[in-house]
Order: sequence, then C-alpha cells, then structure tokens
Amino acid sequence: MSKPSTSMIKIIRITMASFIAAITLSACVTALVATAVIATVDIIHDRRTVGEYIDDGAIEVTARNILISKSSVRKVAHVKPQSWNGILLLTGEIDSETLKPELISKMSSIKGVRQVVDETTITGKTKLWARTNDAWISSKVKSRLLLKTGLNANRVKVVTTRGSVYLMGIVTRDEADRATELTQTVRGVKRVVKVFEYQTDA
Repeated sequence: MSKPSTSMIKIIRITMASFIAAITLSACVTALVATAVIATVDIIHDRRTVGEYIDDGAIEVTARNILISKSSVRKVAHVKPQSWNGILLLTGEIDSETLKPELISKMSSIKGVRQVVDETTITGKTKLWARTNDAWISSKVKSRLLLKTGLNANRVKVVTTRGSVYLMGIVTRDEADRATELTQTVRGVKRVVKVFEYQTDA
C-alpha cells in the first residue's frame, strides 16, 4: 500500500485546520486541538482513504443511535458496533430473541455498510469483571502487535468480548497470520476471529 498522496495529506490538513478554527471559541481549546492533531495522525497512517475513515465514523454513530433510540432496546441490547471500511462488526449481548433480527436488519440498512458481521449472543449483559478482563486482553494484544509486528491501532482494530478477540483492518495475508498467531499467545484469549480485508502481499 502506497503512502498517502500529497493531495490526501492536504485534504487532511485543511480539514484539521477548519476543525481547529471552529473550536477556538471553546473553553477546552487545548484538549480539542490535541484531539484534532491525533485524529490527523491516525488518518495519515490508516490504510483506509479519508472518505472511508469518515464513513466508518458515521456508521458507528448511526449504529449507536439505533441502540439508544428506545428504552426497550437499551434495556436488552448491550452491543458494541465497530466499523472498518464498511464492514460493521457487532459484538455483545441482546437479551431478546425477537429483537435481535430486527436490530441486525436496521444495522444492515445503514448507509455505507457493505457487510454486517453479527457476533452478538442472546444472553444478559456481561459482568463488570468480565468487561474489565476484556479491556485488559485488548490492551495486551495491541501492545504485542505493535512490539512484534509494528501493526498499531491504525492498522488493526482489536475488539474483545467474553474472551473472544476480533481483529479488523486492511492487511496482507502474512500480516493477518502473524497477528493471529501473536494474539493467540495472550493469556485469557479463548478464540481469535479474523474480520480482515486483504491487500496484495508486497
């Protein structure tokens, strides 16, 4: 994959400059500017285009809005939506057999979604200790991938639910295999699910 073109970097910088200008009236200018800079770095090192990066963010926002739109949904659906290049991964719990197909259908109809990977389970919400353990596993996997392969969070998104680790991103076959092998060595990982898109090996 080639580095971002000059025109792409220019678009990113213009977007960031516009964003910073828009928030200068805020009382939290320093924190927001820092966020804008980090977001720009993320995009530059991301294998998605600027448009795909923005679209994925919009997909996740729309999905979360669906999940909080009604109190009846909020009570039974504890779902984490993650989008990468139009692939929407859903993990978590939906404590209703009748609601699940309805939710999945709505997620599939979100603009920009090319595929929904449904990994939700029909059960109650996980306990706090389990979610804390999942967060620990994700952090360990990310650290190991960065140290051993150089694949940071801008290349591979790591999502952990109930000890199952989902790996998303645009990678080569070799990178996918290496990432999977390393993830399997992390203590507490029960299984690894690849939700990758593949580019041609260099």
